[in-house]
Parts: sequence; C-alpha cells; structure tokens
Amino acid sequence: MDFGIRGKRALVCASSKGLGRGCAEALAGEGVHLVLNARGAEALEATATEIRDRYGVTVETVAADITTGEGRAAVLAVAGAVDILVTNAGGPPPGVWSDWERDDFIAALDANMLTPIALIKALVPGMMDRGWGRVVNITSRAVKAPLAALGLSNSARAGLTGYVAGMSRQVAGAGVTVNNLLPGSHDTDRIRGLDAHNADAKGITPEEHKAARVAGNPVGRDGTPEEFGAACAFLCSRQAAFIVGQNILIDGGEVNVTL
Repeated sequence: MDFGIRGKRALVCASSKGLGRGCAEALAGEGVHLVLNARGAEALEATATEIRDRYGVTVETVAADITTGEGRAAVLAVAGAVDILVTNAGGPPPGVWSDWERDDFIAALDANMLTPIALIKALVPGMMDRGWGRVVNITSRAVKAPLAALGLSNSARAGLTGYVAGMSRQVAGAGVTVNNLLPGSHDTDRIRGLDAHNADAKGITPEEHKAARVAGNPVGRDGTPEEFGAACAFLCSRQAAFIVGQNILIDGGEVNVTL
C-alpha cells in the first residue's frame, strides 16, 4: 500500500531511540524527509546517519530538550514548515501519590501536556494554510487504564487527551488530522527502567519481573518499536484522512476495554 506521503517533511521528537525512532524509521520507509530531535547529540547523530543510509531521505537533527522553551525554539527554527508532527517526550518517574508535590506535577505537565500543545500551536496553523497535515501524539495506555505508580503521567497525558479531543475537530476541515497513539509495554529503555524499579520494590530480578509481566499480556510479549512506528506511519497516510481525534491502543490487548 502506498501511503501517499513520499516527499513530505516530518518533525519527530525524542527520536534517537525507542518509540520515537520507530516512528521516524517507518516514516522514512515511506519516503518522508525528517527533522529528528533528542537531548543526546551522540545517539541522535548515529540514528540520523543510519536512517539516511538505509532509506535515502534527508535527515536534519537538533539536539535539544524539547520540554524547554529554548529547546523548542531551536527545533522549530530548523523544522520550518513541516507536514507531519510526531510529539513525544519521556514520561515522568514512577512513585507514590503522597510523595508528589506541586513542582513534580508542573514538570510532568510541562513535558507531557504543555510541550505537545506548544508544538501543535506552532505548526498546525501552517498545515491548515497548506490544506494538509498530520499530528500524532505518543501518549500512554494509562489514558485508558491509569497505573497507580504513574500518577504524574496519568495526569499530564489525560490533560493532553482532553485538549486534542476538542482541537482536533476544529482543524479537521482544513485537511489536518490529530490523533493519539497509546503504547503499552514495548521493548524500550523506558519499560526496562520500570521493570528494574518494580523488581527492586518486590525483591526480585528485572528478568523475573518482566517474565511475570508479559505473561499477563494476551500476546505474551512486549511490543516492538517497529510495530509502533508502522501504526504511526499509517495515521500519517492519505488513507487515514477520516480518522480524527482518536486514542488508539497499541498494547497487545492488555488493556481489557470495549471502548
């Protein structure tokens, strides 16, 4: 299937590894030129080189913290008029509800709610003027099924979800779609860190914790960045033009809901 996005230009945030990289590679495979962002310059440049060599697309990089005003300004200056925006940022640390203070919530909101909103406000007007655009926000399965230890993430990502529910329907008539992808457990540094945290609390090894965790997934394993990226690329396709304001779980069926 030809997704019809060859030659488009995409900004993919937090894309040197993990789910962001999975999305970047899937888009590059469809012939999309990329602007990649991450905090670590070395890993970012290595990823950019590999994608250029493998897919033959243009890849520009901006090593910056996208959750800061200065970082966003640097990224947007390079990105220019993009057709596709994939927002992404690392989730806040796990913890206990009674330990979180106002500053913890502000940091979570800045990273996982206000940063995507700022990028949307900066780039979607240009997409509307050109009559075509795609925004995919990488959020979390916690939007559908909150996780107690991830209360900071639950709160911030739920706020972004509410924002997208309204604004996506206001821009769809201009040819711009905005949707959210909700990852479950994927084979990334994030899930490995959570396995280590939870294993330590239980007095077991991370390997033992992972084995018990994936046993509860209908698929019996973690997802891959490649699988996640393929879903992102489809949402950016011409075929997905009638998908607006949706929250799509990619979790192997672990969240047991009908809606």
